[in-house]
Parts: sequence; C-alpha cells; structure tokens
Amino acid sequence: MTRDPADLTAADYLDGAREMAAADRPFLAHLLAEEAVQRTTDLATAAGIRASFPDPTTTRTETD
Repeated sequence: MTRDPADLTAADYLDGAREMAAADRPFLAHLLAEEAVQRTTDLATAAGIRASFPDPTTTRTETD
C-alpha cells in the first residue's frame, strides 16, 4: 500500500529503520532513524534513537 510520506509518523520510520537494520542495511536504517528524530519533539527520545542507529560511516572499521 502506498502512503503519503507526510502522513508517516516517527513510529513508522522507526519500524522501517528496524527492518533495514535486520536486513543488514545500516545506512538505510540510519536515514530512516534520522527522519524519525526529525518527527520527535522529545530530546531524550531523539537522543535514544540516534544512539540506537549510529551513522555507519563513522562507526565503520577498516580491515586489511
């Protein structure tokens, strides 16, 4: 079902972020979580979301 993105809530974006994390798609999970943060008014909740879905480009480790 196609939905208007303007109708999506922070919970909708968090559900998507969890699905992407489970599918081993950390960058998409991070982007969806950031959109959830934008729709969240509570600063503590926003910080928790960011902690749960860190930016994969800053947490990536290089291997030889």
